[in-house]
Amino acid sequence: MNFDTNLSRRRFLTASTKATALGLLTAGLPTRWAGAQTISDAPESPNVNFGIIALTDCSPIIIAHEKGLFKKYGINSTITKGASWAAIRDSLSNGDIQATHMLLGMPIASTMGLGGAPKKPMVVPWLLNRNGQSISLSNSLKGKVAADPKALKPLVDAAKAAGNPMTFAMTFPPGTHAMWLRYWLAAGGVNPGDAGGAGADISLITIPPPQMVANMKVGKMDGFCVGEPWNGKTVAEDVGFTGINTQAIWKDHPEKVCAFTEEFAEKNPKTVKAVLKALHEASVWLDVMENRVEQATIVSAATYINCPPESILPRLQGKYDMGDGRKIRDPDYMIFSSRNCNYPQPKYCKWWLTQLRRWGFTQGAPDYEAVTKQVMRTDIYEDAMKEIGYTHGGLSNTPETFFDGVKFDPAADLEAFAKSFPIATLKG
Repeated sequence: MNFDTNLSRRRFLTASTKATALGLLTAGLPTRWAGAQTISDAPESPNVNFGIIALTDCSPIIIAHEKGLFKKYGINSTITKGASWAAIRDSLSNGDIQATHMLLGMPIASTMGLGGAPKKPMVVPWLLNRNGQSISLSNSLKGKVAADPKALKPLVDAAKAAGNPMTFAMTFPPGTHAMWLRYWLAAGGVNPGDAGGAGADISLITIPPPQMVANMKVGKMDGFCVGEPWNGKTVAEDVGFTGINTQAIWKDHPEKVCAFTEEFAEKNPKTVKAVLKALHEASVWLDVMENRVEQATIVSAATYINCPPESILPRLQGKYDMGDGRKIRDPDYMIFSSRNCNYPQPKYCKWWLTQLRRWGFTQGAPDYEAVTKQVMRTDIYEDAMKEIGYTHGGLSNTPETFFDGVKFDPAADLEAFAKSFPIATLKG
């Protein structure tokens, strides 16, 4: 037997031995499976630091971390709690964190370079939750104002005329809480002013979520919009009451997202998809009502929300003590997976852009279609869900109706919609 024949035989035997060993190791496992992760889907950057703010709607990230779901998909997760939304944005931009819990408006604003921040393109392949925020009012307004903002108008006018405008707070200027508060105030005839405060009937300030209750307690504000558990805690500590829940303003509205920089997502597509797969499992678990007691216990830890579980749980269950005698069972409580919750619908970005335009965050009309396509990454979401065999609800262009009767049609003229409001502070 010549050299070539012997070499070929040895190669065959070596390959056969390896194949047999691999076959024994992977026997009974799905095709293309190696360990806990398919070879082709292994994350390019398995070490992912997730940013969160102390709010109940960061729960999908915490649950995916605590229950080993990130690990299941090859992600070595750590969680960093940020002091404010601006700090979270900056940490994502400079790479200290690779993914983050974020207000929907933030990646839109960062991609466009709005709000004084450097332009940093960000993407949204995942909506973390819908509903579950509230507008809280100080006890001095009990019996005078509830859900209807029109009742606030004469009080605002009187304070402004006296040279002491009423003060309201939100958590980040282009964020969700700011937009819910602006929309609610304007529906009552109150002008919250442009991005810089010009034309305002009130003073609109920025306060990090965990500091809302303390600031109202010392009399620094008349109202605020924030996520839970801080509205519930305001009631529990008899500091104020809940005027209206945001789901009453816009049923099933989008709220927080899991955001990445565009650069990271492009370089690490398998990592991003692995994160989404883990978030999917966590979100499904969270929408089983029987799990919400455990959820409240887990996320209440000092490293996360740092709030007693009993301050978190009731509103997660739709049990709302509004603090002014109203007690309701709200069927539109916070959801994490139900009703196609996680699909990054382009229409939500389009609505946001109309409101950024309305309130003078942009100089002239934004490029509604281009920005939406860049930020809302339906392709990443769909690819990740296809790989785990999950059938989602898909794209929706159904018009959205708000509590004041206004209807938003994402297929209509978006610039005309932005200009249609009687109270607005457009620029350019």
